[in-house]
Amino acid sequence: MATLYVENVPLELYEALRKRARARDRSIAAEVLALLEENIPTEKELKARKEFLRKVGRMRERKKQARGISPSTEEMQRDDRTR
Repeated sequence: MATLYVENVPLELYEALRKRARARDRSIAAEVLALLEENIPTEKELKARKEFLRKVGRMRERKKQARGISPSTEEMQRDDRTR
């Protein structure tokens, strides 16, 4: 596992981090690690997101094709409002 050192952290930011860590009953290092894990996607996470977007795109295409001749209830409501 790699080690990361951070210098010149502004006091206000450090205090906010310390307060956040204390509220979650963690050390500052554990809190920083948790924040990094939550906010920096790994290569694996990026691949999973791309796959999810591909699946959503395919679902949208299928939905468009399945509409057929009759309008959806949403389309009928919109049409009704414009009258």
